Amino acid sequence: MATTDRDPGSEPMVDERAGDEFAEPARRVRRMGRVSGEDEGLSYGSYLKVPELIGLQHLLSDPPAHDELLFIVVHQAYELWFREMVFELESVRDLMFAGDPATARHYLTRVHAIERVLIEQIPVLETMSPQDFLEFRSHLSPASGFQSVQFREVEFLSGLKQRGFLSNLPDTDEERARLERRLEEPTLWDAFCDYLSASRLPMPGDDPERRAASLLEMARDRGQHAGPWDLSEGLLTHDELFSLWRFRHILMVVRQIGSKSGTGGSSGASYLQSTLEKRFFPELWALRSDL
Repeated sequence: MATTDRDPGSEPMVDERAGDEFAEPARRVRRMGRVSGEDEGLSYGSYLKVPELIGLQHLLSDPPAHDELLFIVVHQAYELWFREMVFELESVRDLMFAGDPATARHYLTRVHAIERVLIEQIPVLETMSPQDFLEFRSHLSPASGFQSVQFREVEFLSGLKQRGFLSNLPDTDEERARLERRLEEPTLWDAFCDYLSASRLPMPGDDPERRAASLLEMARDRGQHAGPWDLSEGLLTHDELFSLWRFRHILMVVRQIGSKSGTGGSSGASYLQSTLEKRFFPELWALRSDL
């Protein structure tokens, strides 16, 4: 049989003889972000909707303030990361209910990596001086980061549920319904307690002393309870990194606006300071004192 030398990266050869019932059907083959066949034309830009994405930055200042674009891009990036965090945290919760701690721990590690990125984005914003920010800050009112629905979803999923936030947050009925649903859904802690109970470490909701005893048993016998212990450490790291992001965000706000009120009507930095003591998993922090 004759052979033909071809570039291994080229499209597959197809017998195009008319009427040949043995000819191979055309196949779709992905090559460096493109697809032949029925999806001809797919590219990096069209797959990721890049033209639409970079068309979403609309400055309100006139004449345009140089740093307003930076402000918008960084906060849009935060919202994209929040979207991914919500997806991963939902998955972690569901995997714990399903008794799959290894995969849950893997996705928690991804959440940790995202939270470190959130922290590292703050120095980008800090390249903007207070004077630069004041050039366009007045145009932001009454909008505020306080109103981020996805941020609240992260908090609600992680266990910090406060119905009062709904009065200030949702812009749409869909967003309000989403947060209402989050308030009714199980949290990461609920799923973790369910997993521990299935691992013969009872975590009754109405008995904090029994829960503390189970957590202590888990921590003192890490060989017997390696899965629960590793998962608890992953949850605590999530809690710690989110708290670090809160702290760095507060320092950035103080550096930018001092003691001014927030554009959304909050007290600004003083309100943010009051959130520093929030913890997703207080019983895992208390465990350290019992060891």
